[in-house]
Amino acid sequence: MHIKFKNKSEKTVVLSYGCLSCFYGRWYVMLEVRTKNEELNRKIYIRRVLEREGENMADLVIDERYYNSLDIEGFSRMMKNPTYCYKFYWLEAIVQLIAENKKQVTYDEIINEMIYNAWYSVLEFHIHLSGLFGEGELKDNLEKAVLRLQELSQLPNHADKIEIKNELTEYSGDKKLHKYKMELTKYVPYKVLSGFANRGAEKIDLNSTAGRMMAYYNKLSGTEILLPYVFGDGTGLNRTIFFNDGWIQMIQDNTVAILGWIQLEKVKWLQNNNPEMPGLVYKMVPLDEKMRKLDHVRKLWEGVLNRKPVIDVFTNERIDKNHYDVDHFIPWSFVMNNELWNLMPMDSTWNSKKSNKLPLWDSFFKKFAANQYILYELLHTKPEIHKLYEACYRDNLHSIWANKELYRKGNTCEEFYKILEKNMRPVYDSAKRQGYEVWNIV
Repeated sequence: MHIKFKNKSEKTVVLSYGCLSCFYGRWYVMLEVRTKNEELNRKIYIRRVLEREGENMADLVIDERYYNSLDIEGFSRMMKNPTYCYKFYWLEAIVQLIAENKKQVTYDEIINEMIYNAWYSVLEFHIHLSGLFGEGELKDNLEKAVLRLQELSQLPNHADKIEIKNELTEYSGDKKLHKYKMELTKYVPYKVLSGFANRGAEKIDLNSTAGRMMAYYNKLSGTEILLPYVFGDGTGLNRTIFFNDGWIQMIQDNTVAILGWIQLEKVKWLQNNNPEMPGLVYKMVPLDEKMRKLDHVRKLWEGVLNRKPVIDVFTNERIDKNHYDVDHFIPWSFVMNNELWNLMPMDSTWNSKKSNKLPLWDSFFKKFAANQYILYELLHTKPEIHKLYEACYRDNLHSIWANKELYRKGNTCEEFYKILEKNMRPVYDSAKRQGYEVWNIV
């Protein structure tokens, strides 16, 4: 997939879709830069205006031959003006099902696909799909469905699609799960088509009843504008929708690019509803464990352990240099980085017990900071430790405050502690508000 835009010098460049991030209110997509004179090998790309002001949707641009037969503009507006996350997950599920050569599906099949697509983000990272009400109550029925199925099935956060769909079948009779799924059928199936509404001769109030809206779209697709799908028979979760052949062809030809476009809009939505969540773009699907680059940090702590005793934060016993893990004080799944200031040596047997939890601050932070200060003292007094510290620059020392304040030479123990607490506590509190469990040893 490609994203095309004009930079400040008004030169058009094209970026191959690699990854995207939000920094200071701007969206960036990064990987390979090409000039406009190079031939694009894709038939579909996304033109993205980086400024967040104004129209907040990426433009979906399709090869001209599709414009002749399909309402591409209407399709590109299918995720516009969302109230909840449902439009993103509904359209994503439809594209995935069409890619599997499905020509007709039930509401239940689509919603099951949505539950699978939301599973990892909700359970592993506590991402709220549509935010919270004032009292901290969940807004989103898709999120509720994910949490309910996990409660019933006890499936792990990394469960695959087959496992999740098998459990959805197993617990299809559960009243709560059924209720959450039914709520998703009330508006989403026809609201997502609103980008096509009132573009023909017949007009309709978009707040009309579900029955009237479905009849309107079926008539519109049969007479004036071919829609991606029309509504069939059945009730509730068993209602069927039928995909139109022209749209099947276009979507199958461009599945990867369209899913990338949906992902871009979905991440923007989720970031707005989880403003304290760092690195959200990396929290949509399971990541390779190789992203946890801890080799140099481990060598650094080995150097420390060979020179001074270090007391385990949780067991209060001396760490055995032959049997320890390097772990994050604030869970990696929240911070999504391997910064040295958040890493500690700990007993291997306790690592799995801590898992994805937040250590109780008042019980453990001072001991964590004390171990960090041992490392700090040695890196400024032992050249061989400083050399190991320097090896961490590439993967583990990116925080400006840590480089300029925390690890600068001359901090007293008290100063070091205050700098660390000042910068770590807000991150810790954000994770706690996001729903991470607080862990204490009893």
